[in-house]
Amino acid sequence: MIHARPLPNYLVHRYQGWKATTYKENQVWYRRLASEGQHPRAMVISCCDSRVHVTSIFGADSGEFFIHRNIANLVPPFEADGNRHGTSAALEYAVTVLKVAHVIVLGHSQCGGVKGCMDMCEGKAPQLESNDSFVGRWMDILRPKYELVTKIEDEKEKIRALEQHAVVASLENLMSFPFVRNAVESETLSLHGLWTEIGEGGLESYDPSKGIFLPV
Repeated sequence: MIHARPLPNYLVHRYQGWKATTYKENQVWYRRLASEGQHPRAMVISCCDSRVHVTSIFGADSGEFFIHRNIANLVPPFEADGNRHGTSAALEYAVTVLKVAHVIVLGHSQCGGVKGCMDMCEGKAPQLESNDSFVGRWMDILRPKYELVTKIEDEKEKIRALEQHAVVASLENLMSFPFVRNAVESETLSLHGLWTEIGEGGLESYDPSKGIFLPV
């Protein structure tokens, strides 16, 4: 592959610093993870956004979380069509092989994917309507939820509401997977919906009994 290039120097230096400090101080733990395999208690489905740092939020160490990231932390509905489904594959592996006890969907403020969905729904993003837009077709998963926020006049509150609806939509779609539904109904798996405010460091959890997100 002629287009591949060596790592930028700043990443090389960061790796060398990690190997000389963090790894060296915890090499027994890393070797144990390598020899015994991974046994995470939870899967976290979060956004690709570089500002969402799942392990930092929960103070997690290596081996604790099975993390899958995609645009706008969305879970698509179950489709057994023989096509390639990255999020569905990660979910299948976490639930049926790793036997995680929790699946956590983590949404966040200022989500570009959710904003793109809103722009599409309002006719402001024709480029996302194209069939060759991977982002646009992915955000179609959230599109039906737009109708629930149309009456919100404040733009900031409107986007926040849609960001949280993205979490709820993912929770709903999770239950369309037979192996997820079976695990939830047998009480070997629990689902959780979270939304974090990046600037303030806030975290809210979805309460299904009230249909709202409440501060943690």
